[in-house]
Amino acid sequence: MAGSKKQFEAARKLIDVSIGESLRIVRELQELSQSELAELTGIPQSTISAIENNRIRLGVERAKTLARALRCHPAVLVFPGWDSEAEAA
Repeated sequence: MAGSKKQFEAARKLIDVSIGESLRIVRELQELSQSELAELTGIPQSTISAIENNRIRLGVERAKTLARALRCHPAVLVFPGWDSEAEAA
């Protein structure tokens, strides 16, 4: 085996993340509370909580508003687990 290296492919770790979980993760990565995000967006804290807990739908306009405040693309929030390679198959 001297001189020959085995080629390993890195493991892909895929987890299912809901839209609400995606919002919470991005918000927490930016060290924002729900109340702080509510102040930035004008969306009530109770609505942000309901979205994060998958009790109400995010919606296109709220996704845009939240994405602007979180400085990310709305697709990060709306399609958290989308795999373009799987969709093409």
